[in-house]
Amino acid sequence: QVQLVESGGGLVQPGGSLRLSCAASGGIFRIYDMGWYRQAPGKQRELVAGITSGGRTNYKDSVKGRFTISRDNAKNTVYLQMNSLKPEDTAVYYCKAQNRYEYWGQGTQVTVSS
Repeated sequence: QVQLVESGGGLVQPGGSLRLSCAASGGIFRIYDMGWYRQAPGKQRELVAGITSGGRTNYKDSVKGRFTISRDNAKNTVYLQMNSLKPEDTAVYYCKAQNRYEYWGQGTQVTVSS
């Protein structure tokens, strides 16, 4: 059983930056593919960025060039660096770990507003 705890969300002005962290416990972190998802009010949850166990990354088109996903297997943590934030990035951001099964964190709120 893998437990995931996100942190780093908050209120930021347009153009600002945030770094989200997702700390994992209870499993062998390095074998899991990891992803950051988000869900805005009234919308479906969507993939923002993913990183495989081998380090290959992929991004939603609208965040390419602004967001960077990374992982530190020694710290059992995956990060999402978010720059040039826009109001449309406002959502609850969730971390997911996937191997044979998938595990979700509880989410962290990101609000981009002036």
